[in-house]
Amino acid sequence: MPPRSRFHIRYWIVALVVLLLLQLFLSASRQIRVVPYSEFRQLLEQKRISEVAVSPKVFEGRLAQPKDGEPARVSTLRVDADAAHWLDQANVRYYAVQQDDFLWQLIGWVAPAAIMLLLWLVIAPRIAQRQSLGGGLMAIGKSKAKVYVETDTKVTFADVAGVDEVKAELQEVVSFLKDPKRYGRLGARLPKGILLVGPPGTGKTLLARAVAGEAGVRFFSINGSEFVEMFVGVGAARVRDLFEQARAQSPAIIFIDELDALGRARGAYPFGGHDEKEQTLNQLLSELDGFDPSGGLVLLAATNRPEILDPALLRAGRFDRQVLVDRPDKVGRVQILNVHLRKVQIDTSVKAEQIAALTPGFSGADLANLVNEAALLATRRGAGAVVQEDFIQAIERIVAGLEKKNRLLNQAERSYVAYHEIGHAFVSLALASGEHVQKVSIIPRGIGSLGYTIRRPTEDRYLMSRTELENKMAVLLGGRAAEELAFKDVSTGAADDLVKVTDIARAMVARYGMVEDIGPVVFKEEAHPVLDQHAGPSEASFDHVSEQSLQSIDRAVSTLMKNAHSRAAELLKQRWPAVEAAAHRLLEQETMSEAELQALFAGSSEKAVVSG
Repeated sequence: MPPRSRFHIRYWIVALVVLLLLQLFLSASRQIRVVPYSEFRQLLEQKRISEVAVSPKVFEGRLAQPKDGEPARVSTLRVDADAAHWLDQANVRYYAVQQDDFLWQLIGWVAPAAIMLLLWLVIAPRIAQRQSLGGGLMAIGKSKAKVYVETDTKVTFADVAGVDEVKAELQEVVSFLKDPKRYGRLGARLPKGILLVGPPGTGKTLLARAVAGEAGVRFFSINGSEFVEMFVGVGAARVRDLFEQARAQSPAIIFIDELDALGRARGAYPFGGHDEKEQTLNQLLSELDGFDPSGGLVLLAATNRPEILDPALLRAGRFDRQVLVDRPDKVGRVQILNVHLRKVQIDTSVKAEQIAALTPGFSGADLANLVNEAALLATRRGAGAVVQEDFIQAIERIVAGLEKKNRLLNQAERSYVAYHEIGHAFVSLALASGEHVQKVSIIPRGIGSLGYTIRRPTEDRYLMSRTELENKMAVLLGGRAAEELAFKDVSTGAADDLVKVTDIARAMVARYGMVEDIGPVVFKEEAHPVLDQHAGPSEASFDHVSEQSLQSIDRAVSTLMKNAHSRAAELLKQRWPAVEAAAHRLLEQETMSEAELQALFAGSSEKAVVSG
């Protein structure tokens, strides 16, 4: 039994004893002499009793003239009237005998108190447990962090692939937590805070857990949004409580996921009402200034929106180190796929290198989802193992969406879609744009896609020249050019292509300075330089650009798009018989592979050279 419960039991026992003694004292203070019933009747006959108090079991009388030292009151237990009559005739001394009900009286006193005590002992531990887990009004300021002990964090660096440089950076944290004295022998200290920055799904949370698993220390994990409440001051109290718990159990790691929910720049709101968020951030800044990392306490945080964080949070002495966790390259994708492929039953024909080549730009979470989708497809068709074709179909499903074979198109619409997709494929093959045309289909997929052309790059690219961008624009406009050549008309199917081409052309003019008439001048600033996310119209505007410059930009963009369109149309005209043959075959079988397209294109290329 807990010490606090024993303390309450002592109080109950003392209170019960005091009540019993008080009852005995009150009974003794009344000075009543108990007499037999026969004597009570004699006193009545002698006129010595002036008044009688009658109760169902007791007669209590007041003596008219009590003698010296004699109590003024007498009482007796009642005897049945018939029994008293014939006992009087027998002239014997008689009296009533009361049954001993002291035990029942004691139970009547003790039982209610015992029941209340039992209820308290049962309910109190549960209330205390709820409050310790964050429930209850008194625990509103308690930290909601999930605490993992050394054996709970079963993730190590072996479970994280594709981010070798990041693991090397974080290995310092592991070495410090394992042996702080040896690591700091030259006077070096560990950074107070390490911020993991990267796009969603790149493994930032997994890396933080791997650091705790490798170091074998306690791991406090909490989301930034769990600090924010409607009551001002609650978030700051939770920050204090989190650091107090971590200090008490150091060495330990504190991990705050989605730091942008907590650390958004102060003063960035046009209206008031954000005192709670700002107080919470101020408390976090204070805690970062106050703790000594040499004590074995490390703060890790993750965000995919570093541009909105408060500058005071990122300065030296708080988050000293920022580690970029980017999307993996081809080698990294192979490593990630090998980790996830161990968890499924795969066929010997599956090659991680081929799958990695088909998935440029995929994050670690995307690759994990890809492996799972392929396993589901194999399970759905009743196969014994996952084959390479399952992965190809899974990639198409993730990139283009779910096939909608029940969506029926009329013959004219199917013809438009067929020529449109063949136009994309043939222009891409003619320009050798660095992408292989893997598949062409006119089966609708996703929400608005009536057909698709899957192109995969031959290698990972990080820079693009002006010529490559112009080729990309021509490929995107190849579908519209094919529609114009085939039907002397255009459809709405090129709407998405036009948006992409316009963005490329405008970036070439206003951001990359690739047009000679405009010059190497930047008119459009990059809103998200860290994660390379495209800004919306409201985030990157041309408010600071003159009207004359805007007109020049518009003319340059229009010229680039017209040139790309004319180039695509000319390439298709040179191979038009092959384009028509490919479109007719696509209408018949709805899907064409890379080998079929290459065969038709090779014949058309030879004729184009001869005619040229």
